[in-house]
Amino acid sequence: MGQFVVVIGTQWGDEGKGKVVDLLTERAAAVARFQGGHNAGHTLVIGGKKTILSLIPAGILREQVRCFIGNGVVLSLEALLAESDMLIERGVPVFERLRISPLCPLILPSHVMLDQARERARGANASKLGEILDFHNFALQHYYRQPAVDFQKTLDAQLAMAERIAPLVTDVTRALEELRAASANVLFEGAQGAMLDVDLGTYPYVTSSNTTAGFAATGTGLGPRVFDAVLGIVKAYTTRVGAGPFPTELFDQAGEHLFRVGHEYGSVTGRRRRCGWFDSVALRRSIVNSSVTGLCITKLDVLDGLDTISICVGYRMNGVVSPDPPVSIEGYAGIEPVYEELPGWRESTVGLTDYEALPGNARRYLERLEKLVSVPIDMISTGPDREQTIALRQLFAG
Repeated sequence: MGQFVVVIGTQWGDEGKGKVVDLLTERAAAVARFQGGHNAGHTLVIGGKKTILSLIPAGILREQVRCFIGNGVVLSLEALLAESDMLIERGVPVFERLRISPLCPLILPSHVMLDQARERARGANASKLGEILDFHNFALQHYYRQPAVDFQKTLDAQLAMAERIAPLVTDVTRALEELRAASANVLFEGAQGAMLDVDLGTYPYVTSSNTTAGFAATGTGLGPRVFDAVLGIVKAYTTRVGAGPFPTELFDQAGEHLFRVGHEYGSVTGRRRRCGWFDSVALRRSIVNSSVTGLCITKLDVLDGLDTISICVGYRMNGVVSPDPPVSIEGYAGIEPVYEELPGWRESTVGLTDYEALPGNARRYLERLEKLVSVPIDMISTGPDREQTIALRQLFAG
């Protein structure tokens, strides 16, 4: 019997989902992206060669894998074609492997300009297009004092790009339903991280979509009962890009070590990521929000060389230690993380593929994380390449 498995980041993004999806596609028939847009970057390293994907599912590099972009993805035709052309130049037959839902909402130039105008202010048919541009142009001209977006130029450009992708448009829901009936293994690839969910995250410091596992159903047109497992990707420490609460953030030498050794820059934005200790309080809630059944711990090797490693096991709020996070952003004011210290290890874990080969303290660290969040660790990533992985349990049989 095939498995339908959702793969999501369970922190604030940048957990290494792309590598894990790419690795798992070795035994998968298809990968479906179900939310987000081209603001999410997934980095793949195969044989030392780096590929950064933003819209196209990570399975695109596998010859036997069908790739789908579901209706929950917001689609920039310009970004999609630029990414496709980059891959085609590398010899990847994108148009043979990729199919797109006709229900994807489009990102237009006016959306981009309006977003840019908002940022500066802060510090698919003709009639639908006309209504959207009228609304956006009013805001651009009268509120942000920016030039209007030309209707005819926008329409012509969108139609020209649409002509190229027209052969890719298909009923994604029907295709996935057929794969289920054929007992095929399918991965559902999330973008960003579950703690950035627009409804469940630390609003307003969130992304614009639902990033928890439940949206895998809505974002592909399937029902929630078709999914068999949810794999949560989590770093062996914590990072966050941009503003927002971050109880375990570090401003000392340990934080600098995580940033420097982990190369903590955004793959799309290039922004420096904030770094901190592993937060089991936040992760437990993320696991509940997405019904996570197993974890993949990434970037364990970044902790190599640290004398001691801390894990946040509770939040002290108003003198009381809680195992749960606040339910609103106001509750984060004055939070003090409660830490448990574990001894580090000097030996290198880079590239190890056998659990027993890990240093004893590294194994004890992982086993403590597993106990704190009550979810088993299925995989451990020990480097960026797809081969640098320890598999403790197989998601797919065969």
